[in-house]
Amino acid sequence: MKKIEAVIKPFKMDDVREALSEVGVNGMTVTEVKGFGRQKGHTELYRGAEYNVDFLPKVKVELIVADDQVERCIETIMKTAQTGKIGDGKIFVYEVERVIRIRTGEENEDAV
Repeated sequence: MKKIEAVIKPFKMDDVREALSEVGVNGMTVTEVKGFGRQKGHTELYRGAEYNVDFLPKVKVELIVADDQVERCIETIMKTAQTGKIGDGKIFVYEVERVIRIRTGEENEDAV
């Protein structure tokens, strides 16, 4: 099993969720996060004063999938979240050693 973390633009979240659901992903965790990469934030004007916004709002999507679903999920996220502009985000893939469903005690693929 693998854990896929995708940090994407917030307005793309609903599209990504729907697309992942269509390819068989039946659960995910979504967190509102802030960060920056190469775009290094930006400058905004508020009440006549200019200030830097160092951390931009993003959404982190986390899902655990079987090894044979990983590439399909990555392709789906990339296709759906991509705008072609800087700040589209990143995808991270991690090995998952063990998953346990607390309610039933089921483990690994049965728990996902």
